[in-house]
Amino acid sequence: MMFLAGCGPAPQGSGDAADGSASASGILLGDGKTLRVGMEAAYAPYNWQVSEESEFTIPIENVPGAYADGYDVQVAKIIADGLGMEPVAVKLEFGSLIDALNNGQVDIVCAGMSVTPERAAAAAFSDSYVDDDIVMICRADSAYAGATTFDELADASILGQAATMYDDVIAQIEGANHMTPAETQPMVVENLRNGTCDIITYSMLSAPKLLEVYPDLVVLDMEDAFEGSLMPDNAGVAKGNDAALDKVNEIIASIDDEERQDMWSACMDRQPA
Repeated sequence: MMFLAGCGPAPQGSGDAADGSASASGILLGDGKTLRVGMEAAYAPYNWQVSEESEFTIPIENVPGAYADGYDVQVAKIIADGLGMEPVAVKLEFGSLIDALNNGQVDIVCAGMSVTPERAAAAAFSDSYVDDDIVMICRADSAYAGATTFDELADASILGQAATMYDDVIAQIEGANHMTPAETQPMVVENLRNGTCDIITYSMLSAPKLLEVYPDLVVLDMEDAFEGSLMPDNAGVAKGNDAALDKVNEIIASIDDEERQDMWSACMDRQPA
């Protein structure tokens, strides 16, 4: 495991908040008190929704009585603490998170999101706080279970998640039936299990837990590799918040490799099936 997604966003600043309070760092995101964190809350182990509060959760602001847990949540809590703020999740579709950031609906995105040239043109991104890659998974009894090259996957129906690299990389497999992507990773897995597709693209770091839950699935042992598939997990803020982004990077750098590993392992154990 290698460690190294109405009023407009508030401007960066170093002074007090409107009510006279100030964040501990003196750098404001949003109102300087409540850090609204954009995420799907449906992408375990990065983020997911639960109905009970715990030491690992934060409330979901726009879903009454619900809470968010996951690796992104743990990092968001650390970032919020470093900024002297209280974190809350805002549950949104993955593809709408950047727009929500830029229209001020959320202050930061922590959502298993990797920086890409397109996203970097629309928002500012932090250093990575975990690095993942893409693998392919099929049923153990599939005709494709022993495939090792992309050529052997010609004619296979392959499914990924919408608005993510999991969907984008499928175009690299010539001849494959690139299926209309599913909105969430649980939907991707459900399509594989009910036979709607032959193969899915999936998180390398999350695959061991998926196979533990569903032992009838296997990871393809590929000789061919996707180009550009390494997926860092980057926090996003609105462009122009340079001082806040510097502080976020400082906080992320303070999370050492052992703590990242421990948080990831705990989330893998805690995530829903």
